[in-house]
Amino acid sequence: MSTAHRQGEPSWALRFISGKYQGGEFPLPANRDVVIGRSGDIDMVLIEDMVSRQHAKISVQGDEILVEDLGSTNGTFVNGEKVKRARLQEGDRVLVGTSIMKLVALESGPSAVPARAGRGDGDRATSRPAERPMSGELEAIPLPDLLQMLSSSRKTGTLTLTGDGGRGTLHFRNGKLAFVVLDGVDPSRPQKALFRLLAWTSGHFDLGPVTDPPEQPELTESTDALLLEGLHQLDDYRRIAPRLPATGAHLAVPTPLAGRLRDLSPEDLDLFQLVLDHGTLAIVLDGFAGTDLDAAKRLLTLIDSNLVVVA
Repeated sequence: MSTAHRQGEPSWALRFISGKYQGGEFPLPANRDVVIGRSGDIDMVLIEDMVSRQHAKISVQGDEILVEDLGSTNGTFVNGEKVKRARLQEGDRVLVGTSIMKLVALESGPSAVPARAGRGDGDRATSRPAERPMSGELEAIPLPDLLQMLSSSRKTGTLTLTGDGGRGTLHFRNGKLAFVVLDGVDPSRPQKALFRLLAWTSGHFDLGPVTDPPEQPELTESTDALLLEGLHQLDDYRRIAPRLPATGAHLAVPTPLAGRLRDLSPEDLDLFQLVLDHGTLAIVLDGFAGTDLDAAKRLLTLIDSNLVVVA
């Protein structure tokens, strides 16, 4: 830390990065416990239905910071994992109710306790209703971490993402991801939409009430399985991305062809037809029935075989 703290002065704080208290900060006193819950006579009062009267406890003992669930109804989560007791490190995210708090180091003295995150001395949290019980920025909470939290805490609702890539909606039912819709992606291809959303590194998210599901088949895989496969595909796509043409580069079919079309698989023929009809990488990726990774691999094979050229 760049600035030394006086004996007993808080060195750490919980910063609210999502939920109705977003933007607030609660300094953690050195060498004592902080009880979090809905009761008015405890240290940190969070007034919301999903928080138990005495929900969790944060203990600061020297350099060690521990979080302990106090038998809450809805559980306490650290980085998406439900915990009974866990040691916290800087940057860890703690989910209590619909509030996500990030453990941060204080550089120069404690921040004032926000008016919306009350202490047990009567300075209670303001009980003003919020249209969206959970919201924030993907820069603070990456989408994979957010999906793990929603899955582990068995949330039900509609997660809306907005950013440069457009607008996406993810529908959860008791923590299971049921439907995914993204601008520019055929609604009948929810996995493709999800895998694209996992690549977003910026944007805003809101978790709101359940909305009418889209008219598409419901996802059958578990949220964990979808997340694992999506992150694997994202890593593979980023690995081959330097070999791909630019998004707006024009793709063309040479004349005469260097190979025989009858040697291509039906999927390769579909991709070839997309190149012939549309001719840019972005449109080809959008139009291909499979994932972006599958389309990219097949396109590179066609380019290597001189069946497709970059004009």
